[in-house]
Amino acid sequence: MAEDNKPSGEEKAPDTSKPEGAAKKSTARSAGTAKSTAKKTTGAAKAASTRKTTTAKAPAKTIQRVKQSAQQAEQVEEKIQLKEEKRMSQEALGMVETRGLVASIEAADTMLKAANVVLVGTEKIGSGLVTVMVRGDVGAVKSAVESGAEAAGRLGELVATHVIPRPHSDVEKILPAVK
Repeated sequence: MAEDNKPSGEEKAPDTSKPEGAAKKSTARSAGTAKSTAKKTTGAAKAASTRKTTTAKAPAKTIQRVKQSAQQAEQVEEKIQLKEEKRMSQEALGMVETRGLVASIEAADTMLKAANVVLVGTEKIGSGLVTVMVRGDVGAVKSAVESGAEAAGRLGELVATHVIPRPHSDVEKILPAVK
């Protein structure tokens, strides 16, 4: 037994921080704490997902309301477009045809300044022929076409003028867009 008490260089230094049993308990406590922390985290994740589910219902209702208001806006827009098409079909169509682009531009400028009309567009036919089209009330279109024809005649060659008081709705399909 005397040999057991002799110090040797191979012996480990005594652990002064904690006894062996205490270290095991501490490790056991740490493992237990880790498990309980994991359970708490899992529980917190479940609670968070539950909260997300409950809060997701309110935005769904909001989305439905937004969709309904968008549908109502589309319906109103369609009604407005129908009214505009109906109104446009009741407006007169005036046309001035000239030989040469400069004369047609002068005619368009004079027509727009002379009366309350809107430029529908121009159509280049070929051989230098250009037609300018305007829309508006019948009286305004007649006045504008007369003024445009006079201006085009002064500057170039006037080929034809015409006013259609109430063009058929199918005529809209062949009218050019504003260029």
